[in-house]
Amino acid sequence: MSSNLNRTLQFRKSAASSRRGVVAAQNQKAADIGAEVLRNGGNAIDAAVATSFALGVLEPWMSGIGGIGYMQIWDAKKKKAHVINFSAVSASKLDPADYPLQGGVDDSMFGWPTVVEDRNIYGYSSMAVPGVVDGVRLAHETFGTRSWAELLAPAIGLAERGMEVDWFLSLQVTNAARHLAKSLAAKAVFLADGYPPTAEAGGYLKNDALLATLRQIAKAGGRDYYEGELAKGIVADLAKGGSKISADDLKTYKAQLVEPLRYDYHGKTLLLPPNLTAGPSLRDAFNVAGPKIDKTLSAQSYIAYIEGLTAAYEKRLAGMGDTDNGKSCTSHFCVVDGDGNMVAVTQTLLAAFGSCTMLPGSGITMNNGIMWFDTRPGQPNSIGAGKRPLCNMLPTLVLDGDRPWLATGASGGRRIMPAVMQILSFLIDYKLPLEAAFHQPRIDASIMGQPWYDPMHDADVQAAIRARFPGAVPKRRDPLPLNYACPSAVMFDAEGNCSGMVEIAQPWASVAAA
Repeated sequence: MSSNLNRTLQFRKSAASSRRGVVAAQNQKAADIGAEVLRNGGNAIDAAVATSFALGVLEPWMSGIGGIGYMQIWDAKKKKAHVINFSAVSASKLDPADYPLQGGVDDSMFGWPTVVEDRNIYGYSSMAVPGVVDGVRLAHETFGTRSWAELLAPAIGLAERGMEVDWFLSLQVTNAARHLAKSLAAKAVFLADGYPPTAEAGGYLKNDALLATLRQIAKAGGRDYYEGELAKGIVADLAKGGSKISADDLKTYKAQLVEPLRYDYHGKTLLLPPNLTAGPSLRDAFNVAGPKIDKTLSAQSYIAYIEGLTAAYEKRLAGMGDTDNGKSCTSHFCVVDGDGNMVAVTQTLLAAFGSCTMLPGSGITMNNGIMWFDTRPGQPNSIGAGKRPLCNMLPTLVLDGDRPWLATGASGGRRIMPAVMQILSFLIDYKLPLEAAFHQPRIDASIMGQPWYDPMHDADVQAAIRARFPGAVPKRRDPLPLNYACPSAVMFDAEGNCSGMVEIAQPWASVAAA
């Protein structure tokens, strides 16, 4: 923790509410766009589609159409939850031999051996087949009510103007500048004069190639990205850069509609994403921590959180992976409408700016999905061809009986599960108001043997954590680095009012009411 920072600095935000619905997102403008869709008669899924594309333009280090993700939807009419899996898939012709180990430990928080030239983290060799466009397409075709072109129009308008340069954008670009400079297309957009843009200079950063791509998707539909004219250009750029992703890989990619994992926790039903997500691991963490949680939010409760998370991560990293071929910068947002539909979406490029490589013809910043595979051969989650990697995404819905109650999730890589677990516990176990739950100090236990605690915890909580876990260290809750993930949530009260809340330490995150 930097000694230059004010030890008493605190962040505060207010919840927003409306009978017609709310959108909680990591960018105010994107949340406003989603809320406008609700005001114009669209449902929560329509708002989610518009918000997803807007976020890809507004915060390209977090997510975008070169990324992947998961979405969970509560269909109020059918009283049924659906999970849409649009996660990463490695190229069918990928060769694990292209990722030789060189010793040492990588910096992606997984502690795996380093690959020569960081081929799994940066550049064309780090890319997996992107799924965002097809996942959002499937959601729209299955549950949407507004036209596809109408819902893409706001993102296209944002791309026509460009990304507004302020201190936070400048900070993000500066942080990744060394790697962005290696991609000529990315350098032209983000480092036009060889340096990151400055907040003092202001202005806008334009990506004309991405603008043309969004217009093509709006006109030709989402599958054009995978098997149309747009796909041809994407494949040509990938081949020129040395990626193993082929035309067949794009053409055969299909988002999947799957059933959620149901888990009853202290009177509520959690609907979790299944399989290679953090859903099964959250269940494991609650199984250990739940019986140990104190009746008051005391030091014992935080110790129980750490113990539950530690056990879950040990099990997760040892045994989970796509064994039968079936540092993260992410964006999460939630939408609820006045009819009771709920949507929780987590979409990501994985690392900040993903592969730090932009496809020159389409302006797409591509993910680095290979980073999520274990670099060690012979493991359940080892690098392989045509595989999905283990992921940390956790878009979660919660029911109170058969009534929709909460949609939540977070961005922040391995820190996602600890954040979501605590938000759920604060709301369910301690009945905290939504705004108070998001202001409550949290812990993180995503790095084995080294839990973190917020210096804003009471002194007795800090002392108890250090006594139980000698490796525990204090970490502030700041915009950068993101020590405690970036959660958001929307919920219903007993009278049917909708409310939403976002991470207090993220300067762009906000809730917009319809």
